[in-house]
Amino acid sequence: MKRSIPTIEEEQLRYLAFEKRRLDERSPEVFRELEVEVNPIGAAEGSARVKMGNTDLIVGVKMNPGTPYPDKTDQGVLMTGAELKPMAHKSFAGGPPSSEAVEIARVVDRGIRESKMIDTKKLCITPGQEVWMLYVDIQVIDFDGNIIDAATLGALLALHNTTVPAARFGKGEDYKLEVNGWPIAVTVVMINGQMMADPTEIEEAVAEARLTISTDENNDIRAMQKGLSGAFSYEQVGEAVDLAARLSQELRKIIKR
Repeated sequence: MKRSIPTIEEEQLRYLAFEKRRLDERSPEVFRELEVEVNPIGAAEGSARVKMGNTDLIVGVKMNPGTPYPDKTDQGVLMTGAELKPMAHKSFAGGPPSSEAVEIARVVDRGIRESKMIDTKKLCITPGQEVWMLYVDIQVIDFDGNIIDAATLGALLALHNTTVPAARFGKGEDYKLEVNGWPIAVTVVMINGQMMADPTEIEEAVAEARLTISTDENNDIRAMQKGLSGAFSYEQVGEAVDLAARLSQELRKIIKR
């Protein structure tokens, strides 16, 4: 959902963008300060809290045995959901998930799936009868832009620190969830012809276009998502991909420490 801001603020942001400047004095290609906490939720199988500037969220992982899908009888089930509660921002409303929440969950989920980070066949308990259901839940605490990138980092950390609760369900001893890789999402927005990485809420409000690119350790693209009504030229997409590859390597080093 595109939020509205006063015209004078929009004009200021567009002017600053034209000069490759930002309100918070970052350069266009720099992320905000990142803080992460692993396993802040004791009741979850795995969890992480991520603060990216003033954007603050928690990702939790829960698992339980369930029935496989009829067309994937030897594979577990991965489901990702996001909640944007009114306490996180005045524009968020209660009730069923908004289209914005659905998009966030889908983009995070796609990066995990397409990178083969989780091998769903290894979540199978008994083919055709029982598999592990893996739920990744994103809860936004405070919103100041770029939920997708922050939520992706939270999901990666939570999954890498997940313990399968086998003993609780009589399936043997607990064990660490097998996870492969770190597919990082980097979002850029276009403001007055200038690309800005890790947009704040106010920058998202004036942006003409948005592009999220998920890449793996080899800088291979695993997922892309275009947002807003504006467009990126062919050359700009290439620039965004190169920027995402570089920034993803920087973010990966931070969260793997």
